[in-house]
Amino acid sequence: MSESASTKEKSIAQAIGFMRANRPLRTEELCRDYLKQNPGCAEHLRLLSHALMKQKRLTEAEEKLRFAISLSPDYPQLHEDLGSVLAMQSRFDDAIPELEHAIRLQPALPLAHKKLGQALAAAGRGKEADEEFQSYIDSDPARKAIIEAAALLNNQQIEEAIQAFHAILKNNPEDVNAMRYLARAYRQASNHLQDAEALLRNATQLAPTFIAAWFDLASLLNLRDKKMESIAAYQKVVQLDPENAAAWGGLGSAYAIAMYPEKSAEAYAKSIQLKPDVPNVLMGQAHILKTLGDQAAALNAYRAAIKIKPDFGEVYWSMANLKVFHFEDQELSAMLKQLEQDNLSESEEIHFRFALGKAFEDKKDYDQAWHFYHTGNQKQRAIVDHYPLEMEIRQNQLREVFSERFIQERSDVGHDVSDPILIVGLPRSGSTLIEQILASHSQVEGTSELPVLGKIAESIGQHRIDGIQYPMAARELRNRDWRAYGLQYIEETQRHRITDKPFFTDKLPNNFPQIGLLSLILPNAKIINARRHPLDSCLGNYKQLFSRGQNFTYDMLDLAHYYQQYHTMMKHWHEVLPGKVLDVHYEETVHNLEGQVRRILDFCGLPFEQSCIDFHETDRAVKTASSEQVRQPIYKEALGTWRLYEKHLGLWHEQLGDIVGELPSITRNAGL
Repeated sequence: MSESASTKEKSIAQAIGFMRANRPLRTEELCRDYLKQNPGCAEHLRLLSHALMKQKRLTEAEEKLRFAISLSPDYPQLHEDLGSVLAMQSRFDDAIPELEHAIRLQPALPLAHKKLGQALAAAGRGKEADEEFQSYIDSDPARKAIIEAAALLNNQQIEEAIQAFHAILKNNPEDVNAMRYLARAYRQASNHLQDAEALLRNATQLAPTFIAAWFDLASLLNLRDKKMESIAAYQKVVQLDPENAAAWGGLGSAYAIAMYPEKSAEAYAKSIQLKPDVPNVLMGQAHILKTLGDQAAALNAYRAAIKIKPDFGEVYWSMANLKVFHFEDQELSAMLKQLEQDNLSESEEIHFRFALGKAFEDKKDYDQAWHFYHTGNQKQRAIVDHYPLEMEIRQNQLREVFSERFIQERSDVGHDVSDPILIVGLPRSGSTLIEQILASHSQVEGTSELPVLGKIAESIGQHRIDGIQYPMAARELRNRDWRAYGLQYIEETQRHRITDKPFFTDKLPNNFPQIGLLSLILPNAKIINARRHPLDSCLGNYKQLFSRGQNFTYDMLDLAHYYQQYHTMMKHWHEVLPGKVLDVHYEETVHNLEGQVRRILDFCGLPFEQSCIDFHETDRAVKTASSEQVRQPIYKEALGTWRLYEKHLGLWHEQLGDIVGELPSITRNAGL
């Protein structure tokens, strides 16, 4: 090989390498440098056009390809590329003859038939398009097999599709397309998610630039609650394809779930900049803008989504979930009209019913409001799982294991730090207000609802071959195990912290059954129990359609039973851990804010700061349903809300009357 040929091959190899690494600017520089000395090199002109296409500089790419064709008119790939760049400009009638010319010059071009089929379809020439697609399929038996198996999957013939993809991979174990489709089949089957993840990881290792596999992997990791890995996979997609609007939207969602609201907002904004008319992405952006406290921008995004998708019930409920927002009359009419549609999905109908409950409540039509809340709950309960007896058995076991003696024998073996302040209770009982008060202190960081403690509890005894699970398995933990779990809690919560403040809040109401566990792994942690009149707590939950979990809230008897179990559990913790938990009644906080703030701060060992009184002025992300309410000064309008619906609440009066009788008078008489 001559020196000039060697230089050419080396330059081409480098340019292709940079393209594969998604560095089109570097490819452009290399090609232009080479073309200065060798202006007639068709290969470099072609690579330069690819780099320009990647940068969306389509007119320049077209010019380079036409120049290259004038020099090498029988180079089939140049005609194929020109057809591609014309199609990218939606000039399908111009693209078709170029692609046809490429196929005449080389009938076996692997993708030209597919591109021609797409151009013909876009030009409205469906029959000819079908012929070209068939030619594309028939040209490669392996491709044909994948397409046929994919058709089975699209027709919901999942087991048949799985068998077909297995057969393809048996003949070609490194077929990354078959791996990706098999992973999709496993995901649809819902019972082989770990296998699906393994297939996608293998595909991305074999083909590091396989964008579709990276995207599917990111989505699957999110589904499997592997938040940080999902973020990394989405980042890989946008690195490979910066113009991928769906990937930016996925990244926004992953950041939101992982509780990085500012990064989420940036990713959503990029997605919408690239493709402004995707309703789900607009809704996701609105959610995160709400979290960040920009209600006006959130409403604009919600309404933009509704304009594109008028039957988007989830968006109407999201607007209602702002709490301090009131629907306009035309929005109320639009929701009622949507409920008359025969083709409304069950999920959308449920969202509309909860939103209408809020709309009629704002109009003080409480019977109509109750009708929509109640029917919405009935429909939601029918599609979620909640097993009250299992919950009761579990909580009985917790009280049995975490007895006073058990706790005292292990009282000083945990991880000796005092960083966490846990806020527990029932949802809709004032926990967000307590969190906002504490997060307004200069020494406390508010981190939202963290699932860490529950995951630690689930992991205890998880892989024992004798089947003994938590909480019974906790009896066999060694002293060093308790300390190790405390350290694990601190390490896993660390990624949710962005400041170096010495204390942080963990406001997950459902942590109340794990107070015994917490007291042993982190003996110096503080615990605050957010309490509210039981009927107000139950009503607040019954009016709330949760995005996930909290399935006990969709039936009146389930709610009463859950409250009874919560009350019994908290009495147990007060008995076996005297002084460990501070009860804070919402009604007392509303009537005597400064007194309760001082009480909370004293309990946490924190000096008084006026900013905790002025909590509504604190600028921070708040992810819960009360996000807009805690950005306002304290108000009394929500006290005793249950009295507005009293004639519908006989079951709760009957079930919870004894608990109500134990309450402080200020709580018991709230709203009178």
